[in-house]
Amino acid sequence: MARKILIPILAAVLQVGLAIASPARAATELAWWHAMSGELGRRLEKLASDFNASQSEYRVVPTYKGNYTETVTAAIFAFRSRSQPAIVQVNEIATATMMAAKGAVYPVFELMRDEAEEFSPAAYLPAITGYYTDIAGNMLSFPFNASTPILYYNKTLFRSAGLDPEAPPKTWPEIGVAAKRLQAAGAACGFTTAWPSWVNVENFSAYHNLPLATKSNGMGGMDAVLVFNNPTLQRHIAQLAEWQTTKLFDYSGRATSAEPRFQNGECGIFIGSSATRADILANSKFEVGFGRLPYWPDVAGAPQNTIIGGATLWVLRGRPSDEYKGVAKFFAYLSRPQVQADWHQHTGYLPITRAAYDLTRAQGFYERNPGTAISIEQITLKPPTENSKGLRLGSFVLIRDVIDDELEQAFSGKKSAQEAMDSAVERGNKLLRQFERTNPDQ
Repeated sequence: MARKILIPILAAVLQVGLAIASPARAATELAWWHAMSGELGRRLEKLASDFNASQSEYRVVPTYKGNYTETVTAAIFAFRSRSQPAIVQVNEIATATMMAAKGAVYPVFELMRDEAEEFSPAAYLPAITGYYTDIAGNMLSFPFNASTPILYYNKTLFRSAGLDPEAPPKTWPEIGVAAKRLQAAGAACGFTTAWPSWVNVENFSAYHNLPLATKSNGMGGMDAVLVFNNPTLQRHIAQLAEWQTTKLFDYSGRATSAEPRFQNGECGIFIGSSATRADILANSKFEVGFGRLPYWPDVAGAPQNTIIGGATLWVLRGRPSDEYKGVAKFFAYLSRPQVQADWHQHTGYLPITRAAYDLTRAQGFYERNPGTAISIEQITLKPPTENSKGLRLGSFVLIRDVIDDELEQAFSGKKSAQEAMDSAVERGNKLLRQFERTNPDQ
């Protein structure tokens, strides 16, 4: 009798014990493939870990996949084998390519609506969101890391050259004067730039309110035609090529290859991404000054506004539905003013929302850190025009390579500025037409 009573009691105790021992339901993992290494990669991982700590249902798992091109390529191959991540970081000039992949992409405005997460495009800065919205104003991807080119200068060298260390050159003629003074004081090169096409063609065009291409730089349709081989840009490239002969301007290569030359004191002035601010301050053994992108003062309407670089987060289809709930919550988290302000202040990237900018200003960050507001001031200098909203051109990753190639021909004296820009437009338009034929339904 005692045994009959004991068995159900033991069974009940065992059942309770198993329930206690069973782990809680594991958090749903959200794969996030990205292209950020070094300090930026660490800040990205902190964003993910902070979100993971803020709730228990989802766990964002960031994975570095190489540079932007390598990351997108990895995502494309993964999609074909149904092993794609939920989120992939894609650079801004690949926007048209991602838009063409309609079956693979889950537009962010649809995601947030489907998951009933608060999401108002009006809360984001127009100069940023304009890049990533369709003609109807719907946001297709989530703005993440946005930057714009600014001017950096060596205040120590400026003092040695008898230049005012608190007065950065504002125009291209002033750049030429300062470069001569710097060189006379012993600088190996007056100035250099990173990202040759982004700085000297794409942003130059926007800042001088000149079209890069028809159809609002491709925003209005795939049949856009490149038209940047205008007299103003040709004159600019010709001036750089002339300065190159005496190293007043010294071409340093593509992408970010110019940055070390400024950091080691070789060049007195450097034009590059606002997002390199932290690295420059960490690696330069001199006092760094900041200024706006230069402009030609005789061009009517200049300066207009600069455009952004950087990347956004695209959501890929084909993942389980519960992952999309987590992605929507993650994007809502990233939009919080404090989260955005922290990202902006620690990286040099632009705040994507007006609230984050206002919070940063209220916290006194811009006052304590001179030069940090320049990027936001530049992109909001004037309301964007059809020429300065940004660009959306198919295969622009390849077109930028073409432009860089032709700039190198001009800087080396192998072609005139006009020949180089005419060739860049001709070669670029062939790539546009090829992209158009490949994507006839766009």
